[in-house]
Amino acid sequence: MTVPIVSPLLGLRAAVFEDRPAIDAFVRAHPESTPFHLSAWGKAVADGCGQRGHILLAERADGAIEGMLPLTEMRHVLFGKALVSNGFAVGGGVLVNSDAAAGMLAEAGWALAQKLGCPSLELRGGVRPAGDWILEEGAYLGFVRPLAASDEEELTAIPRKQRAEVRKALALDLKVTVGRSAADLKAHYAVYSESVRNLGTPVFPATLFRSVLREFGNDADILTVRHAGTPIASVLSLYHGGMVYPYWGGGTHAARALRGNDRMYFALMAHARARGCTRFDFGRSKVGTGPAAFKKNWGFEGVPLSYAKRVADGQEAREINPLSPKYQAKIALWKKLPLPVANLIGPLLARGLG
Repeated sequence: MTVPIVSPLLGLRAAVFEDRPAIDAFVRAHPESTPFHLSAWGKAVADGCGQRGHILLAERADGAIEGMLPLTEMRHVLFGKALVSNGFAVGGGVLVNSDAAAGMLAEAGWALAQKLGCPSLELRGGVRPAGDWILEEGAYLGFVRPLAASDEEELTAIPRKQRAEVRKALALDLKVTVGRSAADLKAHYAVYSESVRNLGTPVFPATLFRSVLREFGNDADILTVRHAGTPIASVLSLYHGGMVYPYWGGGTHAARALRGNDRMYFALMAHARARGCTRFDFGRSKVGTGPAAFKKNWGFEGVPLSYAKRVADGQEAREINPLSPKYQAKIALWKKLPLPVANLIGPLLARGLG
């Protein structure tokens, strides 16, 4: 029997622009990767929000990538500094083929955080690093399930009460479109900005959404639901590894009575199936919240997520959780802002919330 010769680990280095094809090939081939590991995500965040990206690589002596760690250098006058894997994402973290590479990358990430003057390093998923790290478990749930083979089977997979709501939505005079044009972006931003304002959250800059569509190409699109020509629900989704990620979605006040969100997500399931996707990632939600209950109603079982954080001695990690008591008064005030005012101020704040 011939025993394959595995090249030993050579070491670590920071990626350069020319590494993007090799990095993306490694990510796409890895079963635990997410779209947030792709170089396109870091580039889109840098261009769309002005937050600098880094990628650390663990390589073998023959030049083969053994692991990678995508990072975003978050800096904001109100929300402080942090090195995050990965910025504006719910996933990321160390992605490796071996434990040796995992340990090296985690320590290299921490060293980079110290070099950049960031008091903390946040890893959103990936391999759990050993050592002096704070593990955050039980606060968030992830919601993923397989897509059914047809619309009728998909309806059957949805619990009875929510299935009835979807059937009502299908009976209404709603039009669904999918695209990547400037008009699609405009419709999405109009809906999404109103949706997050109603939740008391600043909206991200429109440049972030444009940058994501540009960098991801056909692996990202916008699905919009309209009533009488007016957009009432819209979602920007990513596609990676046979999974659809409905990432930035929402609905207007009118969408509730018209069941716009129900129509939107059911249409996205069919659209993703037609694209060849086999799984649907409904994203993460805080335990005990309305969004978590909504996803469970669709037949998604929440799975606890874990995150790792490291904080410099004598320093405090930034706090950007909207459920924190310190933000409740501000959220209540933000909900009352006129939409044009929220859309003017929001992007300046949201740049620091990744």
